[in-house]
Amino acid sequence: MASPETGVLAARARALAVLRIRSTALAVALLPAAVAVVLLAGRVTGHLGAGTGWDLARWITGGLAVVSLLLAALVAVVVARARPALSPSVPISEKSAPDLYRLVRDLADRLEVPAPSAIALTPDCDSWLEDRTHRAHGPPRRSGGPAGGERRVPEAPVLVIGSPFLWWMRVAELRALLAPVVAGTGPSSHPDIAAARRFIRGLDAAVAVAARARRPLRDLPLRFVGRVARLLLRAGREHATIMERAVATAASERAQTVDYGLRIVAQEQVGLAYAGWDRLLTRVALPAWRMGRWPSRLDAGVVSALTELSRRDRLADGFASRLGERPACDLLEEPGAIDRAASLLAARLFHGGPAEPGPDWSPVGWNQYPEEVVDRKWRLEAARLHRVLDNLPATALPAPPPASAAPAQEPASAAPPLSYARTAARTPGDHPAERPPADEPSLGPPAAGRHDEPQPAPAPGPTLARVIDRLAHDESAGDLVAARLGAEVEREEREEAARQAARGTSQQDAALGVAWGDGMAEGGLPLFPLQPPRTGRELLADHVTAMVCCAAVDTAGAAPGLDWLDGPALLVDGARRADLGRPVLSLVDDGDAEPLRGWLTTIGVRPEKPVRLV
Repeated sequence: MASPETGVLAARARALAVLRIRSTALAVALLPAAVAVVLLAGRVTGHLGAGTGWDLARWITGGLAVVSLLLAALVAVVVARARPALSPSVPISEKSAPDLYRLVRDLADRLEVPAPSAIALTPDCDSWLEDRTHRAHGPPRRSGGPAGGERRVPEAPVLVIGSPFLWWMRVAELRALLAPVVAGTGPSSHPDIAAARRFIRGLDAAVAVAARARRPLRDLPLRFVGRVARLLLRAGREHATIMERAVATAASERAQTVDYGLRIVAQEQVGLAYAGWDRLLTRVALPAWRMGRWPSRLDAGVVSALTELSRRDRLADGFASRLGERPACDLLEEPGAIDRAASLLAARLFHGGPAEPGPDWSPVGWNQYPEEVVDRKWRLEAARLHRVLDNLPATALPAPPPASAAPAQEPASAAPPLSYARTAARTPGDHPAERPPADEPSLGPPAAGRHDEPQPAPAPGPTLARVIDRLAHDESAGDLVAARLGAEVEREEREEAARQAARGTSQQDAALGVAWGDGMAEGGLPLFPLQPPRTGRELLADHVTAMVCCAAVDTAGAAPGLDWLDGPALLVDGARRADLGRPVLSLVDDGDAEPLRGWLTTIGVRPEKPVRLV
């Protein structure tokens, strides 16, 4: 468009079209009442006849008018009382970020638009303006005021900033990025555009209220309100979409005069920050959340993740050199406390964690992450794998090897035989009934010595060798173990979800200053699941990998570590080993244990040794 004013005029034209839809709906609701009034007035004045037909028409139109007015009042009350959904965010007071407020106000002055009324942070890589002028989102009215009540002064929208931007971007880049966003306060202050937005958001909230109705007495009326609201939304969808596009175009045109060259650099940083934030949440934060721990410095971790990306990817080369400039998080008085609040909100949104820390939901620092998250995750998964294997039916045991090959395959120092039929594995000395009968050939002196003379045997406990032999020798074991692991994980997730639903409510969120509105369905957390449910084969591969890592830590001197882009990592001699995936998949998918055995030999892992489990 030629100028910002042109964009505002186009947005206003679409806003008036939305308001005409509202006026048309009101006219349709009042039409039966208007007809009834005309008929009654005609009867009183004598201009209309007094026959039986006219009296019947008056009664019918009167009844329709009453029903129409009642339904219109019902829709109006639900739309007015419904709370429009708010983006979950962490409010930032001016006292906690005076420099940030000063930067935004200076930017608004340069753009000649109203300054945002407040600032909030959200754990996402995006920034926008949000209208929070609904009376349900404002402070409660004081008692003892005027009888008619005081009208609330219209406020500018709230500026919502993605928290990763503050830690990764520099101050000049953040100012350039926020310029077109802050410029949107100009069109937002137009009365017609603001009224159209309130109408659309009210209808959207009414649809959410109708969808949440569960009581039989409220279900039928709210279902009617929901259908009417959806009909009006469909009628005004195109006009509202074009209106928002025109507002965005007008804001972008107005922001052309502010740091235009730097805005291009800032947009490049947006894509990079999004990539680092996504990897940090899915690879690093999600394993901790599943264990009841939440990293308390996620935004600071974005800097480490993107710095690591700049070292690996030549396309990101040079981005780390920006770290010498002043970061935007310096605009906050207490960046650590705000990072902690944003990290807790991220866990709430993306995983459905509790609204407050507790004994089963405690923070973890990056320094403690390898020991308290990675090592414990491996040992929990290894314990779950052995628990599933121990509960396999006895019919799933592999066939014993031929007797002729026993002397060569069962030396005195070999591992004990496997047993997963609901009992723990026992040493050969514990199986007197398993000695060969008299009519079968004896195994010879080695076997006799093994039963008659006590020989050193491995300590009882879960071993990696048991897992490898089970999956390699039994073709059906992989599918059976994968299915049972999936059922076990699903059961644990249901129990955890039930506990979270019992302790995490919208009242706690409101007490912490996190407003949701009626658009956020109760019990609908997490709002944005990070990953789809894992398949049984993926779970089996993860659990076998965890078992291998436990064996490497306990028998080969390896250590748990943290990779900022890939999450939990196995460190051997201080270096990360990223070549474990292929041998594990070969065992899980094909039953071929030779690649994994070769990998274990290279690292020096002793699979026959027991590992420590949680």
